[in-house]
Amino acid sequence: MKGVFVNFLAIIAGAFLGLLMKQGIPSRYKKTIMQALGLAVFLIGIKMALVSENIIIVILSLALGALVGEFINIDSILNRFGAKVTEKFGRQYGDVGKGLITASLVFCIGAMAIVGSIQAGLTGDASIIYAKALIDGIAAVIFAATMGIGVAFSAFPVLLYQGAITIGAGFFGDVVSTAMIHELSGVGGILIVAISLSMLEIVNIKTANLLPAIPLAVFFVWLGWL
Repeated sequence: MKGVFVNFLAIIAGAFLGLLMKQGIPSRYKKTIMQALGLAVFLIGIKMALVSENIIIVILSLALGALVGEFINIDSILNRFGAKVTEKFGRQYGDVGKGLITASLVFCIGAMAIVGSIQAGLTGDASIIYAKALIDGIAAVIFAATMGIGVAFSAFPVLLYQGAITIGAGFFGDVVSTAMIHELSGVGGILIVAISLSMLEIVNIKTANLLPAIPLAVFFVWLGWL
């Protein structure tokens, strides 16, 4: 779990550094920085999506995942939670809920979070998580400088998510194959592209409602559809 805690602390440290920077950045600069970050997130998503080796699994996972997500209405649940968090802390800290949800999705969706946590749980080697911690810490600086303190709170979902995978690695680590990681990355990359499009204000996609696509991709590969 040491790597997971390092990742947790890196996000918090990066977020508070970003908050210090936020005070001296004029609003027009913040908008341009957010657009630049959105483009960077878009590139990350595209690179991840191209790892997929079976586009049919990606399409099926996204389509069925959207149905499940819309039925549960995950996006609405998260938005209501985000609104309550923002209301509790006040607008002087920015849109706390938006920062929390956006950063949590970016930091949790991706192969590094899953593969790194499994590797740490099975072998004790947290090198992938350490590399992710560095990336997340840098991203947290920029996110917090534009979206506020909510980014710091995203460290807690990351801690729970990666911690659960690390602890559970002993139970399902042997089941995870390279094919699963590829298709998980493909679907996760598409979701990150969706996040970037929302950040760029091109289209408001209910990305959270697509989250069930990730376990579905793993399930389809497990069935032997690759």
